[in-house]
Amino acid sequence: MAKRASPSGAAFKAGLGAGGDWGSAVKACMNSLEPLPEGANLGLLYATDALAGDVSSILTFLREKTRIEHWAGNLGFGVAGCGVEYHDQAALAVLVAALPEDSFRVFEPVVETDDGLKDLMAAHGPWLNRQKPVFAIAHGDPRHEAIAEIVDQVAGQTSVFLAGGLTASRAEQLQVADRVTEGGLSGVFFGSGVNVATGLTQGCSPIGQSHTITEAEGNVIMAIDERPALEVFKEDIGDILAHDLRRVSGYIFVGFPVIGSDTGDYLVRNLTALDLAKGSISVGEMVEPGQRVMFCRRDHGAAQDDLRRMLRDVKKRAGGSAKAAVYFSCIARGRNLFGENSEELKLIRDELGELPLAGFFANGEISNNRLYGYTGVLAVFL
Repeated sequence: MAKRASPSGAAFKAGLGAGGDWGSAVKACMNSLEPLPEGANLGLLYATDALAGDVSSILTFLREKTRIEHWAGNLGFGVAGCGVEYHDQAALAVLVAALPEDSFRVFEPVVETDDGLKDLMAAHGPWLNRQKPVFAIAHGDPRHEAIAEIVDQVAGQTSVFLAGGLTASRAEQLQVADRVTEGGLSGVFFGSGVNVATGLTQGCSPIGQSHTITEAEGNVIMAIDERPALEVFKEDIGDILAHDLRRVSGYIFVGFPVIGSDTGDYLVRNLTALDLAKGSISVGEMVEPGQRVMFCRRDHGAAQDDLRRMLRDVKKRAGGSAKAAVYFSCIARGRNLFGENSEELKLIRDELGELPLAGFFANGEISNNRLYGYTGVLAVFL
């Protein structure tokens, strides 16, 4: 997605900081933020889950130091800056922006379908009608059983392209939406005068061909192409893995092609069980007959190539106008797929240059109206 119009006049600055506690981390982050852009009026705050108990104190500190009233953010297993990742320590990534007056709107969590959307429109409908936003950053709660439906409904009701991720935390599942909160889907809408280019990169590559589910119930696939599902699965993954199915865990996944996608997008979901007696496979998604399905593997080389492809495409669409970026990557990517030395973020820096950037490692990634897994979602402000 790319939206191009007259220059927005926006200015951005990113900060990244780590330390032994929240105080040292936020001070280090603040040091790298200064001097702030003149007129800074929005902050994006991403913290590692080691700081889950300190988010309120961090928000208060940043608000007092920056005089920025409006903030949105989330917790992740790790946080990201330009060319740098921090994991398993107290760390913060912050992006502040000076945006045109009335060009953005922070929204609190939508926690219900239908009724929750009525509340969202009641609170923000006049602004949405006036500004006609085309983009929003979104933060969601992975515990919410209807979070995928909420993502779809918010995108559909507001006609915006969402980019973001779900909280990844071993402690409290917190978000920031002008205050510390939790549950549902929160974030910030950007008016049509704030221009962005977005991209999605996959962390798993397809193996074999796309098939049709011909018998299924709940999350269990009994038959594919009118054959036992496990039989088709074994054929696609090859003899070596088929003879030792214990090796497929964490390596082989199920992919569901996105209908109507002109870029070949697919949703990756976990394999949850293989039933050798019944010849069925269970997946982390409700399925039904007639649905298309394929199998995928985690592939370091293919993930690097696809990330570079996505970055070059976004860079081309940005046309030299890139000002800042946010990046949301799966917790299974980063050091778990690209290596320990911030290789994923270094690839982004190598392609896009020294852009102000902030992001986090999420428990599910949001792109447009869908919830993905094992992906990276990038949004570049123009």
